[in-house]
Amino acid sequence: MARTTPMSGFPEFLPADRIIEQRVLDALTTVFELHGFGSVETRAIEPLEVLAGKGEVDKEVYAVRRLHADTDGDDAPVWGLHYDLTVPFARYVLEHAGKLQFPFRRYQVQKVWRGERPQEGRYREFTQADVDIVGADVLADHHDVEIVAVAADGFARLRRDLGFPAAVLRVNNRKLAEGFYTGLGIDDPAAVLQRIDKLDKIGPDRVAASLVADCGVTEAVARSCLALAEIATTDESFVDRVRALGVDHPLLDEGLELLAAVVRGAGRVAPGLVRADLSIARGLDYYTGTVLETQLAGYESLGSVASGGRYDRLASDGRRTYPGVGFSFGVSRMLVPLLGQGVLTTDRSVPTCVLVAVDADESRDAAFATATTLRGRGIPAEVAPKADRFGKQIRYADRRGIPYVWFARPDGDEVKDIRSGDQVAADADSWQPPADDVRPRVRPAGE
Repeated sequence: MARTTPMSGFPEFLPADRIIEQRVLDALTTVFELHGFGSVETRAIEPLEVLAGKGEVDKEVYAVRRLHADTDGDDAPVWGLHYDLTVPFARYVLEHAGKLQFPFRRYQVQKVWRGERPQEGRYREFTQADVDIVGADVLADHHDVEIVAVAADGFARLRRDLGFPAAVLRVNNRKLAEGFYTGLGIDDPAAVLQRIDKLDKIGPDRVAASLVADCGVTEAVARSCLALAEIATTDESFVDRVRALGVDHPLLDEGLELLAAVVRGAGRVAPGLVRADLSIARGLDYYTGTVLETQLAGYESLGSVASGGRYDRLASDGRRTYPGVGFSFGVSRMLVPLLGQGVLTTDRSVPTCVLVAVDADESRDAAFATATTLRGRGIPAEVAPKADRFGKQIRYADRRGIPYVWFARPDGDEVKDIRSGDQVAADADSWQPPADDVRPRVRPAGE
């Protein structure tokens, strides 16, 4: 292959950026496991009709078919690459329900694919990290608060350990919105939700025009829908503001109560992170209650970088229904722009902590033995690729960001911190670098 053409929408990281991505995933999976979630992985493809039947995504699905199918004509199977991790997870629950303990708590980190126009924060291939709690027939409302706590812990750890921007988690309830729209006399609340979901993208005037033209509502009703969407509070005061709009419906009452419970509970576990925002709708049709979206402070142009919610009717085998609540971190969605803008950096492009120098080919076996000893004690080490002057080996380590170079000497080994120039006697069986040097450090640019 003499020449290649880059494919837009399929980001590939250089080694230093890949280290940052791995640290992000380590941080998130650590949080998931601290909350008691176990890992699963599902296949990359699903039947095309399953993927196309969940929301307005049929044009985004990549179809998959063997070049040489087992059968001819229309009977040849056609699948699609999954565009999120929730739909395949629903299928997974149905197929393995007899072997699962409910409520079932799972996390899943995988690639997904969407056939959309690439732009900042939106890609054709990207990584998501999802966490869900699923019940059999029923799932207590308190699990909504628990999922919010997991999301909060995840973003808190990313900020504390890796220097991520601050996050704001916005939460609403579909029952609240649907009850409000039904109370206004709207026959198809789902259609209104889909248009309100575009509020951040196209603005209130165009949403109002779409509601009138496409949903058949009056201008006054459209403005009432927008008045609801304008309400955002960091406490339970949104309840009084909704009541002041003068709409009554039992489903609205239920949604207000559920949202108030989430905001109240989230305030206890994640003060300042969560706010009620009644403009949040989520366009996918499997959401039935709590809905969540997340923005990064200073990067609002990316839109929501993590989202989720309650889905009471996602999976059913005809005998049992499996309701759930979950949250998805858009790892690539938030990470690729941050890396592209140089917001996050790492102090080296390799995991190596120590380069073991080689002064002659005859001493390479001894250098390998030293590196093996260091690795056995959890210290990442590699041996210099060729025997050379020590100055050149130090420059080799410096170019790759390796902080220490190990020298074998007849009167005892020494290790040099090439950043400070300090060089001390060392024994591979006992020498220990500072904890911050064992693994590459990720931090905000300029820190």
